[in-house]
Amino acid sequence: MPGEETEVYRQAQQLGRLLAEAGLAVCNGGYGGLMEASARGAREARGHTVGVTCAVWPSPANRWIAEEVRTASFMERLTTLIERGDAYVVLPGGTGTLAELSLVWEMMNKSSLVKSMDGPRPLLVMAPYWQPVIACLDQEARMAASARKARPPAMELVTMIRSVEEAVARLKGQ
Repeated sequence: MPGEETEVYRQAQQLGRLLAEAGLAVCNGGYGGLMEASARGAREARGHTVGVTCAVWPSPANRWIAEEVRTASFMERLTTLIERGDAYVVLPGGTGTLAELSLVWEMMNKSSLVKSMDGPRPLLVMAPYWQPVIACLDQEARMAASARKARPPAMELVTMIRSVEEAVARLKGQ
């Protein structure tokens, strides 16, 4: 788990700060590592933070979470996180982050996350960290779509970003 002495922690903290300064709330899993860092950055900038935690893990939300939403199961936690988001910024992470990325991406691909008035939600994925995963899925999607001779629609839903500043600029529509 990245600690506050790491560059990736500082980047997540900066993301939280920039989101709060833009008037956006930060909602994440509520525990340590980069979840803590982004919540910390947001709270230090006087922003609102929501942590979606799970009864499966008895740990409380980190101290930077202003509002804890406790769920009963891991799947409920995933769906609650996704349903609460107006946009998704996928930072480096492990299998839990991969599960979140996969589920939100598939739900968007099947049009179950299109907001009635605002259209699709942004899905911003940090490169180069997640680039191999996206490239692998792009290769598979291209093979499956070759018979249809069409660009795989799922790949249009992901935007690769290289910095937290780029993420916030995209969310602000710049």
